[in-house]
Amino acid sequence: MVKKSLFLMVVFALILSVGVVSTSAQGITELTIWWAQWSPADFLQQVGNDYEAATGIKVTVVQTPWGDFYNRVGTEWAAKGTAFDMVVGDSQWVGQAVTQGHYVDLTEFMSSNGIDKTVTPATLTYYGEDPSGSGQYSAYPTAGDANGWAYRKDLFEDAQNMADFQAKYGYELAVPKTWTELRDIAEFFTRPDQGLYGVGVYTQDDYDAITMGFQNIFFSYGGDWHDGTFNTLGVVNSPQAVAALELYKELYAFAPPGTNDAFFQEMNDVYLNGQAAMIMNYFAFFPVLNSDQNPYQDSTGYFSMPAGPDGQRFAALGGQGISVNSYIADDRKQASLDFILWFAQEDVQKRWAELGGYTCNIAVLESPEFLEIAPYNAAFAETMTFVKDFFNIPEFGKLLVPAQTNLANYVVAGQGTAQEAMDKMAEEMDAILVEAGYVQ
Repeated sequence: MVKKSLFLMVVFALILSVGVVSTSAQGITELTIWWAQWSPADFLQQVGNDYEAATGIKVTVVQTPWGDFYNRVGTEWAAKGTAFDMVVGDSQWVGQAVTQGHYVDLTEFMSSNGIDKTVTPATLTYYGEDPSGSGQYSAYPTAGDANGWAYRKDLFEDAQNMADFQAKYGYELAVPKTWTELRDIAEFFTRPDQGLYGVGVYTQDDYDAITMGFQNIFFSYGGDWHDGTFNTLGVVNSPQAVAALELYKELYAFAPPGTNDAFFQEMNDVYLNGQAAMIMNYFAFFPVLNSDQNPYQDSTGYFSMPAGPDGQRFAALGGQGISVNSYIADDRKQASLDFILWFAQEDVQKRWAELGGYTCNIAVLESPEFLEIAPYNAAFAETMTFVKDFFNIPEFGKLLVPAQTNLANYVVAGQGTAQEAMDKMAEEMDAILVEAGYVQ
């Protein structure tokens, strides 16, 4: 109770300092935020409860399962509906939402209040900017997320394993600094007779799963989705991209059986049941590994993405920014902006992080307190400095289809070669971009 009371005192101080609630929004008594169904949305509801206690404005976070979230929001967009005031939308939605007029332009609001300078540049770019490089923003970076790694320190630090690894590969067994080292470690710990496998990787062909997993290697190997002018030919199927795909398939060969349709839940499952020495996953899903559900909790370590052949490091971006629905009344828009401005303050961002939310606030990310809140926070903070994303143009959904299909066909189904898979992907993406007018 003491800690809660102290926090609310801070809230009241912030209200005075940032001017919450604006005169033009004083008639508003409740606000609705839509988000996907997962733990961070629960944490946001707790922050919303604090806002209600301080202002009298009730904040309700409505959660929808991830598989239905985009469709539900898309239906509301099509109807120009007002069922929500704010939405914590996926980073890939930004282009569509801006182009079709679904989000309020937050550029002046964020810059005049200085909150655009409080978050990491990468999250500002990928969660809120459209068009790319324009300096125009439609979302405040809210839930930073990206892919990272969890690993079994008890296996890595076992004396016999260390000696055997050194003898076989000629260097020390340790957290991998490169993708080549990660591949060797995955091979080393693949022991089917013991029910142990080296690595868990994303393979699911629904929505964006296998694409997100592959991007970690793809970007780090020098691959990209286009050349800056939306040309994919010779880019998506470059030698670097093909080499990255060959490595991803090789990693899948060291994965536990039954992970041919795996995403975040399956990654945690194979770790918790002792099948995998390492798993990739979004940081947002690591908290379960830091709980009593994990029999290896005390010996679980975390690391960020290793480097590619040229030393480049990238991690596939997850996470979302919060945006204001352009179809609601002006007083509701102002009330929504008041909430975002309050939420963006450093003390509230500290509270958000303490609850388990993945802040994008630079000062909080760099604070000793944040790094000590959870054992994966140091890797998360480092990762958020080198994240990179998929297409965020309105056609992102169409472009995901050739990515998901061709990756799954090669990696999981074993069809054709990596070159053939990337050639077909590049051609299919090119056709979509030509039809949409991005490429002549």
